[in-house]
Amino acid sequence: MIRRLHPTVDVDEICLDGNEIDAAVERAAREARLKHKQLGVPLVVWRDGKVIEIPPEEIVVDPSDETLNSSSSEP
Repeated sequence: MIRRLHPTVDVDEICLDGNEIDAAVERAAREARLKHKQLGVPLVVWRDGKVIEIPPEEIVVDPSDETLNSSSSEP
């Protein structure tokens, strides 16, 4: 017997709507910017057809992004 963790989640509906997916991608991007800045490592992005490195001191982190630190798990 397969036990489902979230039996009420309708994956098709989530995919068709897309809002939850968009929100998850935005959260992941904020977490990545914050983590790179905290660790002092450059962020690699695709810009104008080229791969570039953004130095950690130039990574823009919104003040609200700082709250992500408390939700991330440290090894």
